[in-house]
Amino acid sequence: MNQKQLLQRGAEAATIKEDVGKMSEVIVPQGYVSRLSLYQTQKAIEILKNAFQEEFRREMNLVRATAPLFVETASGLNDDLNGVERPVGFDIPAANCDAQVVHSLAKWKRMALYRYGFLPGKGIYTDMNAVRRDEELDNLHSVYVDQWDWEKVITPDTRNLDTLQATVKSIVECIVNASEKVKLHFPAVDVKLERKVTFVTTQELEDRWPDKTPKEREDAITKEHKTVFLMQIGGALKSGQKHDGRAPDYDDWQLNGDLLFWDEVLDRSIEVSSMGIRVDAASMDSQLTISGCDDRRKYPFHQMVLDGTLPLTMGGGIGQSRLCMLILGKAHIGEVQASIWDQHTHEVCKQAGIALL
Repeated sequence: MNQKQLLQRGAEAATIKEDVGKMSEVIVPQGYVSRLSLYQTQKAIEILKNAFQEEFRREMNLVRATAPLFVETASGLNDDLNGVERPVGFDIPAANCDAQVVHSLAKWKRMALYRYGFLPGKGIYTDMNAVRRDEELDNLHSVYVDQWDWEKVITPDTRNLDTLQATVKSIVECIVNASEKVKLHFPAVDVKLERKVTFVTTQELEDRWPDKTPKEREDAITKEHKTVFLMQIGGALKSGQKHDGRAPDYDDWQLNGDLLFWDEVLDRSIEVSSMGIRVDAASMDSQLTISGCDDRRKYPFHQMVLDGTLPLTMGGGIGQSRLCMLILGKAHIGEVQASIWDQHTHEVCKQAGIALL
């Protein structure tokens, strides 16, 4: 990384530190009352998670794997997200190295498939727990992140849009089926999810709504179709702007996307999953250069992608708390996960009768 990039990243990090002290944004839907008691909520979360992951594992041909909470800093395996978020780091004297709590397992999973000798068509899933210290705090975001992270080996002839879209449809089926199972136990949970997925690109959204912000475009298209997979995130659009940032070294920006559902409680779209077909040597080479991240080529992971050592894969993360929040009709993510919140959030939620775990 050159001096200019270092200065820019330092300034962005400083801005994040300043923003940490700002008041969080909490939306209280008019007339909101939880459909479930605290006890019922815990039971419903158990039923939902068990139902989803069992069907998901079977449908996707995955086996459960044990995953790390932290990785060695020098490995380059941590997810850099948008490049400015600060990982939680610490030293390990006994191992004579520095470590970072993971932001996600995007790179680790691909390395694991290589090390474990997985064949095409098979993959792994795991419970991923992460700490994102610079995350904004609102109804959908917290410092604690929990996901079902998954990764699967594919072949050159299946590394295409058809494979991506077929996988998205399978995941949506698993989500909707899990929702129906929860309703059998708790009829008060009457959230309705659309099984049919509408596929659209970020450029198509910009062409249709050039004057809206990216988030406004997501809300508009998801309100119209209820279940949407928004594709091709990371690269610059015709306007020269990005719809959203994506790290250059795991998803292929032409073969990735976010799975969005319309949340009737919050009256907005909610992203439940980010996933994609992973970079091959050509797409990583191009995206590293475009992003000004050529310094990452020194890491073992990046070298193994560029020289073709690692298998071709696809994968993603499915937010556990986000999914529980959506299916159980909750207004705040703190109703389905235990995390740390600022005083403003506690006060607003207490006044609104929103029980934070």
